[in-house]
Amino acid sequence: MKYSVLVLGASYGSLLGTKLLMAGHRVTLVCTGPTARLINREGTLVRFPIRGRDSLIDIASQKLPGTLAAITPAEADPDQYDLIVLGMQEAQLGSPGVRELMGRVARARKPCLAIMNMPPLAYLRRIPGLATEALEHCYTNPGVWEDFDPALTTLASPDPQAFRPPDQPKNVLQVGLPTNFKAARFDAEEPTALLRNLEADIEGARFECFDGALEIPVKLKVHDSIFVPLAKWPMLIAGNYRCIRPHDMIPIKEAVHGNVSQSREIYNWVANLCTGLGAEFDDLVPFDKYAKAAESLCKPSSAARALFGGAEHIERVDSLVRRIAGLRGLQSDTLHEIVMLVDDRLGRNRLSATSRM
Repeated sequence: MKYSVLVLGASYGSLLGTKLLMAGHRVTLVCTGPTARLINREGTLVRFPIRGRDSLIDIASQKLPGTLAAITPAEADPDQYDLIVLGMQEAQLGSPGVRELMGRVARARKPCLAIMNMPPLAYLRRIPGLATEALEHCYTNPGVWEDFDPALTTLASPDPQAFRPPDQPKNVLQVGLPTNFKAARFDAEEPTALLRNLEADIEGARFECFDGALEIPVKLKVHDSIFVPLAKWPMLIAGNYRCIRPHDMIPIKEAVHGNVSQSREIYNWVANLCTGLGAEFDDLVPFDKYAKAAESLCKPSSAARALFGGAEHIERVDSLVRRIAGLRGLQSDTLHEIVMLVDDRLGRNRLSATSRM
C-alpha cells in the first residue's frame, strides 16, 4: 500500500521524505513559497555518506519511484494525508500560517510523527505521572498542542545529523551522521501498523546506481516503548548544548571530547532521569557509543549556530530537561549552567533585535 505523507519542513524533513520516496510513497513538503517553487521545479537532492565509499551519493527526488510536491502552509489540507510528519523547529510551529495549519492538523485527527528535538507536549502527556502543565513555559508556543490527541501523536528520536550546505540552494541537504529515526509506537493499533509498514518499505528500498542496487542508510525503526525517543536527551545535553560557550561556540566533537569525564557525568545523569520516568536502559544509548559517533561531528550544533546567528528562539530541550528534573527533586550544576548560557544569549539576541526596530 502506498501512503500520502505531509511533511512540515522542507529542510530536515526532506531527509525522511527522500527515504519515503525511495519506497514509492507520496510526499508533500510544507515550506515557504520560494522554496516550494524551487522544489516543484527541480525536486530535492539529499547527499548520503556510504560506508566503504569515499564520495557521497547524491539522491535526487526526480529519480525516485515516489511522487514529491511542495506547498505553502496555507495550501495544506491535512485531511488528504495518511500521516503528518512534524519536521520543523518547535518555534516555527507557532509562526503565522504554520500555527493555523497546526490547528487544522489537530482537528483532522490524523496520526502525527514528530522528528523534532523538542518533544510535542501531546507526546509527553503519554508519559505516566508527568505534570506537563508545569512544562509549558519551556515551549515558545505551548498553545499549539492544546487540541492534539496524545494517542495520535508520537516522536522519533532525530538521531541522523544533516545540514544545508551553505553554498547550495535550499533544495539540497547533506547527511553528516547517517543513523536511524527511532520512533515510539502510537497508542492506537492502526496508526502503529502504518508506521510499521513504512518501516518495512524503507528497509526494503534500494537505490539503483551504476554498480547495482545500493542500500542507503537512515532507516525508520519503530519501537514498542514510548521512551526510546528520550535517548536523544542525554546526547543533546552532553553534546549539542555544550557547544554553546559564553562568547563563542565549538564543534560537538570538542564539546564531548574536550572533557570526556564531565561529558560522561552529565550524559549519565540525564540517562538516569529518563529511566526515572520509566525508560529501560536498553531504550537508551550507552555513553561510549555516543562518544564514538560524536568524533565525526565536526560542526557546532544547529542550536549553537542559531544562537550565534542572532536567533530569538531555539528549541529548549535544555530547559525542559531541567524542569522535569526539578519536578522530581533533582538538580545538576552542569545543566543549570547550560540553561543560563542559553538564556543569556537569547536575551542578548532579543535586545539586539529590539534595538534595530
